[in-house]
Amino acid sequence: MTNPTPTSPHPDADWWRTAAIYQVYIRSFADGDGDGTGDIAGLRSRLQYLAYLGVDAIWINPWYPSPLADGGYDVSDYRDIHPVYGTLDEAKQLITEAHEVGLRVILDIVPNHTSDQHAWFQEALAAGPGSPERDRFIFRDGKGEDGSLPPNDWHAAFGGPTWTRTPDGEWYLHLFAPEQPDLNWENPEVRAEFESILRFWFDLGVDGFRIDVAHGMIKDPTLPDLGLTEFSVLTGEDQQDHPHWDRDGLHDIFRSWRAIADSYPDPRVFVAEAHVLPSRMPEYLRPDQLHTAFNFDFLKCPLDAGKLREVIDRSITSLAAVGAPATWVLSNHD
Repeated sequence: MTNPTPTSPHPDADWWRTAAIYQVYIRSFADGDGDGTGDIAGLRSRLQYLAYLGVDAIWINPWYPSPLADGGYDVSDYRDIHPVYGTLDEAKQLITEAHEVGLRVILDIVPNHTSDQHAWFQEALAAGPGSPERDRFIFRDGKGEDGSLPPNDWHAAFGGPTWTRTPDGEWYLHLFAPEQPDLNWENPEVRAEFESILRFWFDLGVDGFRIDVAHGMIKDPTLPDLGLTEFSVLTGEDQQDHPHWDRDGLHDIFRSWRAIADSYPDPRVFVAEAHVLPSRMPEYLRPDQLHTAFNFDFLKCPLDAGKLREVIDRSITSLAAVGAPATWVLSNHD
């Protein structure tokens, strides 16, 4: 079965190399129905203005159903729209109308974790220890005689331990909030599900995805202690062979995703949010993997001409080796 031909604002397959992308947190961007919350209707009403400003694409932060424990990055359904924002039919209309005015549409995909309200996690809690449902996530027994201690000493990005205990005594891993259980990417069902999610949105005409926590997902199955007293960095840049950041197993996932993107007549685009050492970034942007990435090396650089030049030169040189552009998104410095 061949993929449908998408509606495209223009035929340039390399548009992303020089594009200006406008980030939209839909909840606060524009209110179309007067209820005080931004929505798809509000965004649709502003598309022509964005095109007039010279924007090439809009990047929409998660608009999926979510309890909003983390601003929508706790997704409970990857194939629908949060009812406060509108409907799936309205999302389809937005994609069509954006293309009509020359705008591409990039969505967020959140593959490291789901919401604890996602159907899979609710099924895992109900099924109990040792079940196939629990194998979609990372459940472990605790330490100590009664299992009352977390399985290891990892610290969550939002503070506290990365483990929460369930009523039956097992613990589940969450590198971020307790409401965001980490998926087990060693499970083939997880990989197949996300490939299906990508195709679902690509078939609706979405032009690409920004991948949340692209340096996560794969964990060392032994779950070794890190020996940390607090979570000091998001990246693991201070440790080689980190047990849950920037592991080599990620690249097989991204190769399969790239094959899906390239299977469309108008190839789709992936943007990595990957907090990794600059020397590691080219690994993600090889021609058979992701297209481009946030340049955190540049983003974190002080406003000093010499230091900025050093970062820019290093970025251009290292990424040119894999044919990738040096940056995709900039932000204001403090």
